Amino acid sequence: MRTTSASTPDLAGRLRLTIVRTARRLRQEAGTELSPSLTAALSTVERHGPLTPSEVALRERIQRPTVTRVLTRLEEQGLIERTPDPQDRRSSLVSTTDAGRALLAELRTRKTAFLAHRIDGLDADDRATLARAAEILEGLIAR
Repeated sequence: MRTTSASTPDLAGRLRLTIVRTARRLRQEAGTELSPSLTAALSTVERHGPLTPSEVALRERIQRPTVTRVLTRLEEQGLIERTPDPQDRRSSLVSTTDAGRALLAELRTRKTAFLAHRIDGLDADDRATLARAAEILEGLIAR
């Protein structure tokens, strides 16, 4: 594995590009018809739901009209369901259906299998380096 001394902006740019390309490749490996925004919203509802549409918009950092369209598409595909919000009858709560949870589990399994296969081809030192890099990246994002 090559190591180079890079400036912080150079390293940040290289990491950004690598993360973006990795994310794109994982989406391709998942083999789903769902767009990245639909998948992200479905994951958010699964992880934090039930949520109001406004809460989904806030967590996804998208506008309310956009989240309305996203949730409608997920509902049409049977991946989420809406129930009346007991706190505010003008709103609803969205939660993931069994089909939505199953789809997310399948996507995660495919992505993990792709990465695991690639990591298996590395030697022990490179796997240890990746494990440490994952810890560092998790720390950066958690700040």
